Amino acid sequence: MFALNDEVARLRAELAGLVGQPDRAGLLAMVTLAWYLRQRDTAQALQLADRARALLRGADDAEAHGLAVRLKLVYGEAKWLYAELGEAQALAQRALQDFGALGDPVGCADAHWLLSCIAVDQGWRDRVEAELEAAALQAREAADHGRLALIESELARHLAFQNWRLAAARWDRRLRPIDIQTPPALLAVLCDYRSAMCSFSGDPGGALSHAIKAFDAAQQSGQIRRAIVAASNAGYELSSLNDQHASLEWMQRSLDLARPTGWPASVGRSLQQTADTLVQLGRLDAGQELLAEALQMLAPLAGSRAYAIALCSAGHLAHAQGDHGRAYDCYCQVQQRAEALSQTDFHIMGMLGQAQNLFRLDQPLRALEVALSGLALAREQHDVFHQIELLRLLAEIHASQPLPLAGADGVPAVHPTLQCELKGAVVNAPLHFLEQALKLASGIEGYSVTGDLLDALAREYANVGSYLSAYNICQQANQAREKIRSQKATNLSIVMQVQHQTEQARAEAEHLRQLAASEAGRAEVLQQTGMTLLTLGAIGQEITANLDQAAVFQALDRHVHSLLDATCFMVYLLDEAGDTLEMAFGMEDGKPLPHRRLALADSPTQTALCARERREIKLDVSPDSADCATLIPGTLPTLSLLFAPLVVHDRLLGVMSLQSPRPQAYAEREQLIFRNLCAYGAIALDNAAAYRQLHATLGTLRETQAQLLQKNLELEQANCALEQVSLTDTLTGLRNRRFLQQQLDGDVAITLRQHEEWLKAGGHGPNPDNDLIFFMVDLDQFKKVNDHHGHAVGDRLLVQMRERLLEVFRESDYLVRWGGEEFLVVARASKREDAPTLAERIRKAVADRHFDLGDGVRLANTCSLGFACYPFIPKHPQLLSWHQVVELADQGLYMAKRAGRNAWFGLVGKERHDNSSMFERLMRGADQAVHAGELQVVSSLNQA
Repeated sequence: MFALNDEVARLRAELAGLVGQPDRAGLLAMVTLAWYLRQRDTAQALQLADRARALLRGADDAEAHGLAVRLKLVYGEAKWLYAELGEAQALAQRALQDFGALGDPVGCADAHWLLSCIAVDQGWRDRVEAELEAAALQAREAADHGRLALIESELARHLAFQNWRLAAARWDRRLRPIDIQTPPALLAVLCDYRSAMCSFSGDPGGALSHAIKAFDAAQQSGQIRRAIVAASNAGYELSSLNDQHASLEWMQRSLDLARPTGWPASVGRSLQQTADTLVQLGRLDAGQELLAEALQMLAPLAGSRAYAIALCSAGHLAHAQGDHGRAYDCYCQVQQRAEALSQTDFHIMGMLGQAQNLFRLDQPLRALEVALSGLALAREQHDVFHQIELLRLLAEIHASQPLPLAGADGVPAVHPTLQCELKGAVVNAPLHFLEQALKLASGIEGYSVTGDLLDALAREYANVGSYLSAYNICQQANQAREKIRSQKATNLSIVMQVQHQTEQARAEAEHLRQLAASEAGRAEVLQQTGMTLLTLGAIGQEITANLDQAAVFQALDRHVHSLLDATCFMVYLLDEAGDTLEMAFGMEDGKPLPHRRLALADSPTQTALCARERREIKLDVSPDSADCATLIPGTLPTLSLLFAPLVVHDRLLGVMSLQSPRPQAYAEREQLIFRNLCAYGAIALDNAAAYRQLHATLGTLRETQAQLLQKNLELEQANCALEQVSLTDTLTGLRNRRFLQQQLDGDVAITLRQHEEWLKAGGHGPNPDNDLIFFMVDLDQFKKVNDHHGHAVGDRLLVQMRERLLEVFRESDYLVRWGGEEFLVVARASKREDAPTLAERIRKAVADRHFDLGDGVRLANTCSLGFACYPFIPKHPQLLSWHQVVELADQGLYMAKRAGRNAWFGLVGKERHDNSSMFERLMRGADQAVHAGELQVVSSLNQA
């Protein structure tokens, strides 16, 4: 059913060696290759199928007829992939009839398999199972044990999504165990099933590990659609482990794999899941753009669950954006889809979303009506999680305003189910619904009751005067939060362990293929790393279990010295005002350090810089430096320094730092250990602060609780405002350098990965269309404008310059005010061949249109530009850093100024070069580099 990449390469070579009209063996190879390429390269598979069908025309023997029927499945699968489901189903059914007439059970099994795939996209769950059962029956008849194992694994996976406990009981012992001998085609489906089972049973680490294995195996065996799904599943599990950035990388990997295929279901699902991850990261506008594209892509599959899920995502996003009217419309469409599909889970989700947004639209009676209907359906379906959400919504509706149970004439004023629901309620409706929600949540195995549910229940107890109950519930809420914080630290360790295990497995597989001679040394390193991860997990649990600040410091100090080379260890904490760092703990060579205070805003120290920019800092000092003995407080010299911010929920607590007299003491492994210790320390210190605060506020529970909620809201708003201000230029509204430092590393990593994958593939074909183009733009004669017209007019030019740049570049590009009249633009995911066109568009956008100075006065001005692309040399992507490429773009700007302004110059790297000190040579003189064949300079002057 599927083949490995090596087999496909062999068939390609065999066909390439054919000369003239192929014989029957060559024709068989052609059909077989078309079959194996149906997902690897659908367009080429169809070309081979067309050629083979033409050659088979007129042949009347059984073998030729069998090959022609196999081609129907190739065409049918292509139709399915491109969402032409009606035609795909017709082709698969005709192939099934023909294979049956030929007495070919293997062909019948494959036809039933394709029909099950089509039924998935049509939203026909029962038909999926029936087709897979029929496929298994045919595989048994053919005694094709490989196909049978694959089909049964898919059957188990399908059942897992209906009832994972039943799937475990029915299939876990029957399915083949996963081992090194498992063929990749089967391994992909088995790992897909195991990933789903781990996810449903509350083991996100296992689910992530199996999803990554399924992704690798699916790519090896040509199951590209499954690989796309597996990448998305890995992203989903990382999201559930609270590693949203790693989740986004996997979602982007899924989308990068799906987009070139053009398959609506795959592209649409990947867009929707990537959008969901962006929304979780707070990037709502980017998420909305991807969701709109997803719904458009999935429109041909409007009857599928994927389309209904995308509608739910659109509703959730609209709700988050405060557009409750649009959200309500989305959930109405979800309910319509649920009725068409006869799927009650979407029906419940549709009613829940409608009720939530009706309530936000100030229609509480309608919201109540819909919520009660949804609650009745959720109870009927034993859907506990949606019951909890609906009960909490009902409590919120009643808490917002009292709703009468009956009208003046005794006729019920609201849904009659409400009276039945509240019959026997002792105190009030909100309390009744919240108690019901808590009872359901407490009965779910492995489910942690959330602190906000307990907070809401405590408020209602306080409202009715039951302060002891309110106090007890508040205690439970704090315990729940503490448990969640500890779980987050554990989740981080799980992600690290899974990533390590995945990389270990890939490294071992590569080692086996290449028969490397260093197995013993590698195994020792891997074992040490594994022990380090296990040790870190245990250390994290120990540190985060402390609720006393002094005990946290002692634990951190002990483990820092046991795991890392350090003579000095310090912890600075931010004061209540948020403008001063105070040393809370400091030890050097076993002796306490004197207390220090650092001004956060203007202190030149690395500690303050680390806190201001919230980033890790590593310094390696030369032994010959005169400053090496004065970099740390105390008497001992130092050659290696490491600083990291202590952050919890984007809230800065302080800075932790290490120093060592050993040169280059902190490599990547040491930084990873220190980063984890900082994460555990931040959680523990935050827990300790929360514990102290709890004891301080027991006497005034209700008043303090309200104040705490208000302060948290203000702090969150202040943090958001501060973050935006820190990332934005106040005059132009463009981004600033700090924003670029935060964002660009992710784009650089993606660009490097794609170029490295291209190089691993041999570097054939066009370069990846994912370059970063850096444009340095400067307004000409700007000082004269300020001198002649005043700085206010200069500011107007800068603001209008922003509009000119926005006309040329995309919303996804980075526009940065670099300083003064200088702008840096980063064109993301671009083709380097487009750089001159973009540069000329910028130049003309400035030169061809006057600037408006106000009062009818207009001024003509020009700009000069320089640009360079990253990677500078595509076949050596890591030769220059992006910072160096920016400097080369600035060099181009200087050349444009020197050439008379109103021009652009681009510096383009050539393949012929000497790697050593290339950047220094380019900066010393472009002319020499051009003459040496290392550099090409393009400019508007040459084009003219």
